Amino acid sequence: MRITHLTASGELGGAERVALECLQAVRSWPGVEASLIALSRGPVVEAAASVGAGAAAVEAPSEVALLGDAFASTGATVRAMVPALQRFPGFYRRFADAVRASEPDVIHSHGIKTHVLSGLMARRAAVVWHIHDYLGMRSMSSKLARVLGNQCALAIAVSESVAEDARRVLPTSVPVRAIHNAIDTDRFSPSGPAADLDAFSGLAAPAAGTIRIGLPATFAKWKGHETFLQSIARIKSRTVRAYVIGDALYETRNSQWSRGELVALTRDLGLSDRVGFTGAIHDMPSAYRALDIVVHASTRPEPFGLVIAEAMACGRALVASPEGGAGELFVDGVHARAASGGDPAALAKALEQLIGQPERRAALGIAAREHAARAFGRPRFEQALRTALDRVTASSPVPESVR
Repeated sequence: MRITHLTASGELGGAERVALECLQAVRSWPGVEASLIALSRGPVVEAAASVGAGAAAVEAPSEVALLGDAFASTGATVRAMVPALQRFPGFYRRFADAVRASEPDVIHSHGIKTHVLSGLMARRAAVVWHIHDYLGMRSMSSKLARVLGNQCALAIAVSESVAEDARRVLPTSVPVRAIHNAIDTDRFSPSGPAADLDAFSGLAAPAAGTIRIGLPATFAKWKGHETFLQSIARIKSRTVRAYVIGDALYETRNSQWSRGELVALTRDLGLSDRVGFTGAIHDMPSAYRALDIVVHASTRPEPFGLVIAEAMACGRALVASPEGGAGELFVDGVHARAASGGDPAALAKALEQLIGQPERRAALGIAAREHAARAFGRPRFEQALRTALDRVTASSPVPESVR
């Protein structure tokens, strides 16, 4: 049995990291070979190759890569679609050749663009869509998913919240299974080196006793950077330093902040000496360990929230937006503190309480670690993935040990 995973980006965003977890899981099953194809070059391709999987990049032309639902309600839709459609045939031929070369029995897609592409290849392999987003919130994507959904043998949603949304969008013939994402709880742990976030940010070391608070996220506009910075501006304590950890990863237009825009906002809020921009950090466990408090501040319902699971596994005190699938990951006051997304005052209040209570921070971190090890460990994920894929592989010559 050969399974080919597809990712829309070569960067290590949330969907790409989940694709790597899936690839790792299925490669451990007897008689199964796994490979990965990304629509751009980057570390996800290198990571797949490093574990012995076949890995390739088929770079999408910029006209295709930049398409997204940001266009759906604007007059730019047609102007954007015309050049994309002109470039699509040549790109699709290269993509289809790469997929055919991997000789897949199953195509496992991660991301809207690859869902569309996999739907066009459904006659060659069984298609599984791993749904990382709310399809119903995306005008163009929901229409495409509804049309191409009949080509999908199974949809895996990253949370019950996403699964409910997918069932409303996809044809009723498509089975939808919710599987919470996995993380490597040996790698994401409280033990290990801590990153020098000040060096990454080009800042001098802060005074002793400074509380470090960080927002790890891509620069997608809904990830709450504005809320985070406004909440830091409300905190009276001067023994606080905040860090924006991440970068703009995806190519889709109008969907993310630029670093320059966030730096300008920081300056306007009078925070230039209190906020550091680290850029993307590939050793994320070391970044979490450097923080006293981790913030998840998404302003719209979060499909899952890998940052939440990773921070808890690293034993960090966490303040998180509970909307959407994120609310399935923790119990407020037990594993983390909840603060409604888009509310700087609520976030600042939760942060100030934790800043002044070191014992509370420690207790939350201990409970969070124990919970993450149980809820997000790889064994649980692998078993759930096997059970879900059984529907796809039941009619294929797969060893009994896989089923």
